Amino acid sequence: MADLHYSRKIKHMFAEMGKVVVGQERLLNRLLIGLFTGGHVLLEGVPGLAKTLTINTLARVLDLDFHRIQFTPDLLPADLVGTMIFDRKMDDFRVRKGPIFANLILADEVNRAPAKVQSALLEAMQEKQVTIGDFTFPLDKPFFVMATQNPVEQEGTYPLPEAQVDRFMMKVFVDYLEKSDELEVMRRMTNMEAVYEAKPILSKEDIVTIRKEINRIAISETLEHYIIELVFATRRPLQYGLKDEAKYIQFGASPRASIALNLGAKVLAYFDDRDYVLPEDIKEIAPDVLNHRVLLNYEAEADGITSLQVIDSILRRVAIGR
Repeated sequence: MADLHYSRKIKHMFAEMGKVVVGQERLLNRLLIGLFTGGHVLLEGVPGLAKTLTINTLARVLDLDFHRIQFTPDLLPADLVGTMIFDRKMDDFRVRKGPIFANLILADEVNRAPAKVQSALLEAMQEKQVTIGDFTFPLDKPFFVMATQNPVEQEGTYPLPEAQVDRFMMKVFVDYLEKSDELEVMRRMTNMEAVYEAKPILSKEDIVTIRKEINRIAISETLEHYIIELVFATRRPLQYGLKDEAKYIQFGASPRASIALNLGAKVLAYFDDRDYVLPEDIKEIAPDVLNHRVLLNYEAEADGITSLQVIDSILRRVAIGR
């Protein structure tokens, strides 16, 4: 089972964040899955749903450095990673590091920046290092990127290529709050004397230890094969009796999906104080892992079919122990 000391700390952390962020438990859960597995998360939702507040509060309870980068059409790669500047006193060039050098990065509206800037961010995500001039700098650990996309406005945007979107462990859709949660938000935000700042709960050392604990979570060979079957069902749906879905799928999930399903399921088991993965863990994380990797064709768009609907059909049709 999970170390009780860290189990208590994680529960305490959820409670501490709940004092600041209302109704976003699922979002926080997915962010922590990404953080504890070394993955990154892409969020899609309309403005005003506390995405920035959530990751800012997460940085506080984890006592980590946090930078928010607003992506705009005039942003340059140097504005992200840094550049070489001339120092007159030293009569030489020196490195000025950019905002990418932090533990938690919020890439706000990532699809508003040109391809070169997006590539600079995604290269840092993949390589965990940044090259400025002739110097290469490793990024501090942990390094976690939460990128957001606004689904409402498409004018003046640069959609991320599918190969780059695949680098995100999960794509999470953030929806409006329930009525009771929005009422609570309104009451808190209009009481200007009751501003609460979250307190640090976990340290960098704790995160390293938790990652080691998660790595020891057991997953049976049967469930490993189940993950593979789910991923292959997105590539060869006809072999799994998914005739209706087959006509909508253009490309299936990449091998990164198998890895992400395995890791994500382990974290869910860890959060539940188990040292083994259940099928329910895989099914719960599957929509967030697969929805941006299962690419649909124009026929699906014309018929109003979404990737989440296709994934739901796959989860219902593919049996464990097939």
